[in-house]
Amino acid sequence: MHSKKTVLAAAFAAVAALTLSACGGGGDSADNSVAEVSSGTGSAPATVLDQPFTKPDLVLTDTHGEKYDLREQTKGKPTLIYFGYTNCPDVCPLTMSNIAVAKRALPEADQEKLQVVFVTTDPERDTPASLGSWLKAQDPGFTGLTGDFPTIQAGAQQIGIGIDPPKKEKDGTVVSMHGAQVIAFSPKTDKGYVLYSEDTTAEDYTEDLPKLVKGETP
Repeated sequence: MHSKKTVLAAAFAAVAALTLSACGGGGDSADNSVAEVSSGTGSAPATVLDQPFTKPDLVLTDTHGEKYDLREQTKGKPTLIYFGYTNCPDVCPLTMSNIAVAKRALPEADQEKLQVVFVTTDPERDTPASLGSWLKAQDPGFTGLTGDFPTIQAGAQQIGIGIDPPKKEKDGTVVSMHGAQVIAFSPKTDKGYVLYSEDTTAEDYTEDLPKLVKGETP
């Protein structure tokens, strides 16, 4: 079993806000990639929070163009939330792929229970249609959300995820700074009680998802 840490949610939020660092990018003339910025939580992929996060109060637009109330539509369901963007060259697609692999290892009934929500940090380019197409290639059951940036940023901050508005550098590179953590919310309490770093592997998620679906501590 992989190692885990326990930290206070408030302490994590403070640290995350101070540890953003670039780890990828690309120019508009090439592949329109956005530079990935993430905040690591150490070598242990799973961090159990002593004081869990309250689920973000977020009302956005899903990939079908419909209103999506995060709290209402994931209430009482095991939920993984991740903030990222479709033009990411590395961490974002790998993270979603790892979760998709682990989800497929679950019994079908548990797969239907698990909610995986991807909230874009680049809403200007991640339209409902483009976001839906990107996520469908990962897992058709994943939920993609977009909307206005201030709303997304405020929602991310509620769970200690720091994100900045995408900006274009002098060399044409579009830079999007955001934390790369996945936070698991319990179906029993609707609280975010386990946090996963960008280093979490498909094997790590495969080991933990059966417990997360039940609201247990991995």
